[in-house]
Amino acid sequence: MNDGFGHEVPPPHGQQQHRQVTRYLVIIPSTDGAIARLFLADHTQVAEFDAATEEVAALTTDAQPTAGATGAEWDKALAGHTAAERAGATVYVLDV
Repeated sequence: MNDGFGHEVPPPHGQQQHRQVTRYLVIIPSTDGAIARLFLADHTQVAEFDAATEEVAALTTDAQPTAGATGAEWDKALAGHTAAERAGATVYVLDV
């Protein structure tokens, strides 16, 4: 028995760059239920999930909502939604 002696030492851990902090939570009403989308500061989408989850409640605890995502900054990010869906959206600014 060698008790593991003589084994090669693993290489040092290479730290990968972490994703930027999520800045916006947009809740868009839908016929099947509301959809929650997370965006970076440059309005790049990083996640999409059901808005009825407890994560949405946790994220919006201290955040102040803004009605509608009709501004030009949302045009590319929400291109797949109608004007009515975008007008009915609720936008939360996270980590202010």
